[in-house]
Parts: sequence; structure tokens; C-alpha cells
Amino acid sequence: MPRVDVVVPCYQYGRYLRSCVESILSQAAGDVRVLIIDNASTDDSAEVARQLAAEDARVEVVVHAENVGATASFNEGIAWAEAEYFLQLDADDLLAPGCLQRALEVMEKHPEIAFTYGYEALLYPDGSMQRPDAEGEAPDWQIVSGRQFVESVCAFPRNLVGAPTVLRRTSAQKQAGYYRPELPYADDLEMWLRLAMFGSVASTKMVQGIRRVHALQMSSDYRNSMVRDFAEREAAIASFFANEGRTLPDGQRLLSQAKRQLGAHAYWSAVSHLCRGYARESWRLLKFSLSRRPSAAVLPPLGWLLRMDRPTARLGDVLREAWLRAPVRKLSGTGPVWLVGVLCLG
Repeated sequence: MPRVDVVVPCYQYGRYLRSCVESILSQAAGDVRVLIIDNASTDDSAEVARQLAAEDARVEVVVHAENVGATASFNEGIAWAEAEYFLQLDADDLLAPGCLQRALEVMEKHPEIAFTYGYEALLYPDGSMQRPDAEGEAPDWQIVSGRQFVESVCAFPRNLVGAPTVLRRTSAQKQAGYYRPELPYADDLEMWLRLAMFGSVASTKMVQGIRRVHALQMSSDYRNSMVRDFAEREAAIASFFANEGRTLPDGQRLLSQAKRQLGAHAYWSAVSHLCRGYARESWRLLKFSLSRRPSAAVLPPLGWLLRMDRPTARLGDVLREAWLRAPVRKLSGTGPVWLVGVLCLG
């Protein structure tokens, strides 16, 4: 069987760690090896990790005496990996049943693929799970060249690749190198772009990973500041083109396109925030938008709306929040702009 090395970075996630590792060990495909890296947790993470290692010889444990940061743990896992395939799974997330078999089948058949990814399901604290509306019933893989993947990110600069779903060819990961500490939030987006320099990319609409939604997620701080989210995405894309992507033909054109598209996205996010009563964040988003896309001051970037997924569901979500936050009489005079604005990402 093909070998798969899985690194599980852990910090204060002892209550989630066992289910995370069991979701890996229960996969029916691949010769799996797991490395748990505990980053000086003060809960029972180290104890749980050692219990798992005692129960299954496929599990190894490293416990740091000091917190060296998430990026250092990610890079430690890359240095450790030696199997044909590599996967990184945060200790609060899970692999979907059968995901390794699906990904290994297409990667074994197509050795040019650098990494695969699929849909994420969301697991909430009450145990309920939200699955994507467009989830597929069979692994109908779509394979694009690395160049096409980079172009798609620049045309629609959102990180649509869920980290728990990504299986990488270890040789491509070694060539792409380590995560950069100066990108603490959007480092994964930059890594997908870097990996695409070393092969094709395959995606499926089947759920390949399960992400927990909870208050202690590392990304929760960024969700509270949309401007920071936009800025971090821009920094990741700019870092790629300043380094591994600098040799790409038309690289500067692609970077400029990504910045303009981030400006378009920020514009409609500003409208959405204003409609729902978040005036301060709306103003910050608008300033970001106009600094990247000055033409939006006179011509709204309507093309962005055509790229959105699930516009009806988004409309319903924003309408519900707007209804709860403001009386109807305050919304009655906003006109068509409000109706268009509620469609955007909030």
C-alpha cells in the first residue's frame, strides 16, 4: 500500500485529539504513520497523545517544553515526513471516512498531481454537522494544471482549499519547502500556490475533511476583522509572486489582477456590513477596496457578484441578521443598492 505520513500539530486541544487521530487511523487505505506534535499545552494534550501512542505503534509523539509557535510545528512535520504522501491535520479537525482511499486512487493513477483537495463539512459544538450543498456522491475528480490553479486563485482570491482535505505528494512538499513565519494566517493559501508550481491539482466535490467550529479556533480572531482577512490573503499572494512564483510568465499581471479582485470582494463586503449595521467595519472595508480598485468609487464591481456561490442562501442569512438588527423602516429607503449588497460575503 502507498505510505502516508500525517502530522497532527496540537495546542490546548486535548479534548479533540483522540477523535482526530482515530479519524486518521480508521482510514481503510494507505500505510499510515502519525506524528503528534504538542506545542507545550497546559491541558491534557500530552497525556492523551502518549496514550494514543501506547495503544497504536503507528503513532509517534513529540512534546515541546516551550511553545515554539504553530508555524514551527508545521515545518517540523514537513521535515519529519518521508512517505510517498503527506497530510497535515490540526488536532481539532477530522478526516472524512474514506477520504484517503479516494485521494490515493487518483494520485496513484496520475503521478503528475502535486496535491488533492475536496469539500469540508463543518462540525458544531452541539454535534450537528453542516455539509456543502453541492456535495458530490462519487469522487469525480477535476484535474487542472498548476498554472491553471494559480490563475484561478488570482481571478477569485479566496482560499477555497480546506486544509483538512489536502493530501500532498511528499516530493512536491519537499520542493515547495516550509511555511513562512511572516504569514501566520494565510500561510496555507500561499502553500497551495507554491505546491501548484510542482504539479497538477485535483479537486472533488466529495467531503474530504471535517472542520470543527468553536470559539478557540486559531482563525476566530481573523473572522472578527474582515479587513485583516483581506490584507492577509493579499500578503500571501504577494509573497508567492515575490518568491516561487516570480518566474511565472505574466506574474505581475496576475498579482495585479488578484489585488483588483480583492478590492472588488471588499467592496461588496463593505456594502453588506453597512446593510447589517456594522458601519465602522464597512468603512474600513471600503477604504481597503478603493485603495486596490479606485474605479469602484464610480463603478461598482458587478462582475464579482457573478462569481459568488450560493447567492440565495447568503441573501437569506444577511436578511435575517439585518431584520434582527434594524427596524424595517430604517431599511425601506436604501433602494436597489441594499438589495444587491445583501448578496455579498459578510
